[in-house]
Amino acid sequence: MTSLGKLFKWGTFTLEAFMAIPFIGGAFVVSYGWAPLGIAFLLHAAAIVILLRERGPFIGNAIGVVTSVVALIPFVGWFMHAVTALVLLIEGISSSRRRPHY
Repeated sequence: MTSLGKLFKWGTFTLEAFMAIPFIGGAFVVSYGWAPLGIAFLLHAAAIVILLRERGPFIGNAIGVVTSVVALIPFVGWFMHAVTALVLLIEGISSSRRRPHY
């Protein structure tokens, strides 16, 4: 995975992990009028395109797209952000241990 793919993978992980913090993440999303969910949707969609071109793991970002839509429901959104952050963390760690294929 190139540095751009890693940037999107770890960046979206950080965003999802922050939004998964109980009350703080929810307050952040609500205070900005749910705009962070739209931004997260666009970042996950861009990450999917980049990771598909690089043949990197993109399942966590696909879950993130779904999370951005479903997160309008308060407790479901919190749970989905936590799951998405966990999947992105696992993908990020496992892809950083792989050697590049030439």
